[in-house]
Amino acid sequence: MTIEWRYTTCQDLGVLSLAGYLGADATDRFTGAIGWALARGTGPVILDLTGLLGWSAGGQIAVAQAARRLAESGRHLELAAIPADGSLVPDATCPPVPVHCDLGAALAAHGAQGAVKQWRTGDWPAPQGPGKPALA
Repeated sequence: MTIEWRYTTCQDLGVLSLAGYLGADATDRFTGAIGWALARGTGPVILDLTGLLGWSAGGQIAVAQAARRLAESGRHLELAAIPADGSLVPDATCPPVPVHCDLGAALAAHGAQGAVKQWRTGDWPAPQGPGKPALA
């Protein structure tokens, strides 16, 4: 199983949403999504893990590497809605990674409102149930 991703810009930040399972077989796709975010946005990147079914140790390492890569470009990574099966345990070389309980809290922390542009993989899942996602 791999991941699907959606990248949304809003004001001076980006939201990279993941769906699926972030395991060893999905790290290249995740790394590509981080590159997409670096090329098309500014400010912090909120990694929205609401749709993530889980992540392996390799997936967590890929997230820590993404935090370092963003920091090298003068940006930082924040997490929203980490999976219940674990939390990111960065090593001493990883920049601080703020964690928010959900995407709404992460967006509120930045005063972000509304999407500006959005890109996604072809199999990004359609919204489920009533209501509208925070960044439709």
